[in-house]
Amino acid sequence: MTTFDDRERGFEKKFELDQEQEFKAGARRNRLLGEWAAGLMGLSADSVAEYAKAVVKSDFELPGDEDVLRKVFEDLKGSGVAISEGEVRMKMDELLAQAREQLRSGE
Repeated sequence: MTTFDDRERGFEKKFELDQEQEFKAGARRNRLLGEWAAGLMGLSADSVAEYAKAVVKSDFELPGDEDVLRKVFEDLKGSGVAISEGEVRMKMDELLAQAREQLRSGE
């Protein structure tokens, strides 16, 4: 029974680590998305970091990515940037892959 218990603990630990990595990747993706959107909106260098933090914080409103998508899309639209919701969603997917790779490579 010990071998089974050890395997179970191993799987639980791996799951925990995977969840932690995914959380970090999501937060990093949101920061990168905020920086990207700030650039499109023409924000000053000082405002870019502040806006990126606001995007990261927006992810804690609701489960999932819809709150981040809605915030960034509405902010871009409100700033007069001609972009579709689908384009923002595609950028989110691209940046999530980039964030995962950065975490894997230790950046």
